[in-house]
Amino acid sequence: REPGSRAKIAVVSRDVDVDPVGACVGMKGARVQNVVQELQGEKIDIVPWSPDPAKFVSNALAPAQVSMVSVDDARRALIVIVPDDQLSLAIGRQGQNVRLAARLLEWKIDVKSETAYTRMMQEGYQSLLEIPGLDTRTVDALYEAGFTSVTELAEATAEEVGQVPAVGPERAAEIVARAREQLEQLEQQEQQEQQEQQAAAGQSAAEVGAEPPAGLDDPQTANG
Repeated sequence: REPGSRAKIAVVSRDVDVDPVGACVGMKGARVQNVVQELQGEKIDIVPWSPDPAKFVSNALAPAQVSMVSVDDARRALIVIVPDDQLSLAIGRQGQNVRLAARLLEWKIDVKSETAYTRMMQEGYQSLLEIPGLDTRTVDALYEAGFTSVTELAEATAEEVGQVPAVGPERAAEIVARAREQLEQLEQQEQQEQQEQQAAAGQSAAEVGAEPPAGLDDPQTANG
């Protein structure tokens, strides 16, 4: 809840013949409107609760349409994929919709558009292939197990990676170590590129500032 602005409530019924959302909303919304008035106009979203986090988050982000949900039980994290034209609706004004949904589920929620997710997956797979010593078979197994980028692999523990059948506990520590080395190199390269870009921008600005005003070098223009 964000008092005075908006709240999300999850409801469930043990009786299959009772619609929990409808029971809270009331006839023509009369029941929930009474509560809204008492809260001085605070908006209330009433959504069906579900033990399945993928279904629950889809309900919580309504009315936005959800294309796919990736569930990471260990980290209690969800990646929610929505159509490109539904992204702003899912996130909400100033991120309120996804923020309240995350509080409701008590899970971390990352909402991405379909285009961004596709691009991320392609880049992530390639980043795994660039780790020294990993063949395509191992990369495929890691990717399917949820380690979809060098960053995710570097942040994992050897125990987590060791559970992947194609890896095993014997190779896990070495693979994680290589992933961390690769990630460190990528971060250093990115920092270097940013520094070079900043230096180039500063040099260009200095050159522009050093140029004399147009016409001052021309005696005829200056005198006449």
